[in-house]
Amino acid sequence: MAAPMSWRRLVYSVYSPAIAGVFTRISDRLFRARDRRGGSSVLLLAPLLAETDPAPHRVSRPTGSAGAQRTEGLCSHFRWMAEHVPAFQVPGSHVHILTSPDQFYQAMKARIKTAQRRVVMASLYLGTGQLEQELVRKVAFTQAYCMEEALQRSEDNSQSPDLKVSVLLDYTRGSRGKINSRTMLLPLLQRFTSQMRVSLYHTPDLRGLLRLLVPQRFNETIGVQHIKVYLFDDSIIISGANLSDSYFTNRQDRYVLLENCREVADFFCDLVEAVGDVSLQLQPDDSVTMLEGMVHPYKGNRQDFSAVARKRIMEVVNSAHIRQRLLNQSEDSEDEGMSEAEEDTWVFPLVQMKPLGIRVDEQVTQRLLTDAGSESTVFLTSGYFNLTRAYMRLVLKAGASYRILTASPEVNGFFGAKGVAGAIPAAYTHIARQFYKQVCQGGQQERVHLHEYHRPQWTFHAKGLWYYLQGQDRPCLTLIGSPNFGYRSVHRDLEAQIAIVTENEELQSQLQEEQEMLYRRSTEVSTSTFELPDRHVKLWVKLVTPLIKNFF
Repeated sequence: MAAPMSWRRLVYSVYSPAIAGVFTRISDRLFRARDRRGGSSVLLLAPLLAETDPAPHRVSRPTGSAGAQRTEGLCSHFRWMAEHVPAFQVPGSHVHILTSPDQFYQAMKARIKTAQRRVVMASLYLGTGQLEQELVRKVAFTQAYCMEEALQRSEDNSQSPDLKVSVLLDYTRGSRGKINSRTMLLPLLQRFTSQMRVSLYHTPDLRGLLRLLVPQRFNETIGVQHIKVYLFDDSIIISGANLSDSYFTNRQDRYVLLENCREVADFFCDLVEAVGDVSLQLQPDDSVTMLEGMVHPYKGNRQDFSAVARKRIMEVVNSAHIRQRLLNQSEDSEDEGMSEAEEDTWVFPLVQMKPLGIRVDEQVTQRLLTDAGSESTVFLTSGYFNLTRAYMRLVLKAGASYRILTASPEVNGFFGAKGVAGAIPAAYTHIARQFYKQVCQGGQQERVHLHEYHRPQWTFHAKGLWYYLQGQDRPCLTLIGSPNFGYRSVHRDLEAQIAIVTENEELQSQLQEEQEMLYRRSTEVSTSTFELPDRHVKLWVKLVTPLIKNFF
């Protein structure tokens, strides 16, 4: 039974993040020791022509793990996740799957307008089109200007405005061109300086000569802030979609809205603020500065920056982890409070920041793929078919059935691009062909299926997975967020997603409908697919494919 709300408030009030500092300092020492043994944790220009994934992380399989493939007690079935990350128990009725770009856009607009305390937005970048302007600030001939309207309302209604807005973007992508994400936000920052914060994360791997030589169009290939979190008071949208007009109109992604889930919202608010603290701070005059005491990402020492950033971010993760374990233990022992039927869903936040030495998402994902039993089915999707070698080995050697959905060339976001970028769809075709060849050579065509998404005038950017246990006709687990399961997501960028484990039948049905909706627009790949004239891959594209795998 769940604990009374008074117990929740008690734990939140007396728990000190300092407790987590002990664990953070221990892990920091291990991290630094590893760097001393192996030298720099990142070689900026390597690997250019070869992928060097480590072997899959070996994990034990205790009784009741996902490998047991039992259908009863789903929460205990995946309880091993709580050993590694915070576990938030929420009512499944508060979780809503959004299925279209317009739903995503309208949900954000409505909640920004009514926000009372906080709006937190983390994305790769903010676009500069009409829809983005309507989301942010008032411009000529525009009636809807959600963020500015909310800030103005808060300022008018209080001598000390309550609403605070925090925006986290990537520095390189957000600074590209004369009109960019920064220029979009500057008017708000200048007008509401005390209420507004804009943080621009800069990867520590883009520095020195490399920073001078890489053209602006390609500097984001070294590493970016890729987390997509949109938070409004105690509600939050986790997605893989950016804040750009195509993601609001005709670029298919995935989106989950957690309504009135304060503990989850608090965690992601703290996480975004922690990343913001180690980022460059945008000033009203368009300059950028670092917070006092923070190491500069590309002017300071590389290892010092990573150590400081890792400590700051892991304080959030460890603090929440310990706090939630205390809460969950109290709920197991209490006889009063919220019924199990109300809190029937678990949310596990998974963070991946390999440049900073944080590999939580990678390890949990590998465990899920490793433990998937022979009678279970995994539907896995990525807008860019570029599984790491570790993930690919697990899929090819696992017992579960896999149906993998990726973009067909014409719905790839790089389709029709100029220069090297225009070769990216063909490179992914080459990668898919190599993978399918391995499937056929292993005689696994009946177990591993590859699908391509088709939709005229649309592009495809959805990522994540749906996990069906043995004998179940609806998924009980999903991964949803920013990671693509590729080299960049694991090794270069800052990523975050959530694992949702639910016994709520309505939520399971929503997940099933979402999965079926996406796969309904797909065709299954066969050997003949790669023999079509438009699937011919030029030799030079094949030669640069290893480079594309590691940087795009």
